[in-house]
Amino acid sequence: MTDVVDSDELLRRIQRARACAHEELLAWRARSADLARTGAERADDADATDARTRGLAYEAVLKVLDEIVTPGRSAEPR
Repeated sequence: MTDVVDSDELLRRIQRARACAHEELLAWRARSADLARTGAERADDADATDARTRGLAYEAVLKVLDEIVTPGRSAEPR
């Protein structure tokens, strides 16, 4: 990645990444809920754990990208 980008382009890329992370978060939460609803058998425990883990990972990515785009917005008052 040797292209030089201005701050507006960088912000657009971060916003696209945030939108993608949000979509993935929703998809993995839905997958996790589906597995829980169907009463995943022991063989599917790994799938359920994987779906929950991926959901948590995308949630963390989304929080970081939110903080980059809107600093302090997610900060809790002390």
